Amino acid sequence: MIETVLFYILAAALIGFGLMVITRTNPIASAMAMVGAFAGLAGLYAMLNARFLSIIQILVYAGGIMVLVIFVIMLLNLEPEDLQRMRAKGFVVLLALIGVGAAIVSPMLFCVIPNKDWANGSVSPEFGSMASVGAKMFADHLFPFEILSLVLLTAVVGALVLAKRKL
Repeated sequence: MIETVLFYILAAALIGFGLMVITRTNPIASAMAMVGAFAGLAGLYAMLNARFLSIIQILVYAGGIMVLVIFVIMLLNLEPEDLQRMRAKGFVVLLALIGVGAAIVSPMLFCVIPNKDWANGSVSPEFGSMASVGAKMFADHLFPFEILSLVLLTAVVGALVLAKRKL
């Protein structure tokens, strides 16, 4: 019972922080909301007994990556007049609400079909352990892992080029 309540609290916090990430006009406020979303995701990992993934989520993403993102945002030196007010059109808001509603209802549909293996929600005991994550990351998914580091490097270099252009 307590796990269900905790799951709903963490899921609501994750959705709330995710909405704050995309609705804030101030990039620092958006980045701080992303830190909250990462913390909520780490809590969900911890509930799945994936302790390693939970700790890595906090250390790497909420710690390291967000420091890098905030550093790049500060390097851009945005003026308040550069940040325009966001105005969403009615159709975009309706489409977003339909998408969020579908994301909420679709997991409930999986519970309606009880004869499938994926409907019971069981997780293997080695899920999220250091050995399984390391084997997946450095054996099965080494190339995408390295490409991700190049994408992050490209984003930082692009931000530096944009910042230098304004100076």
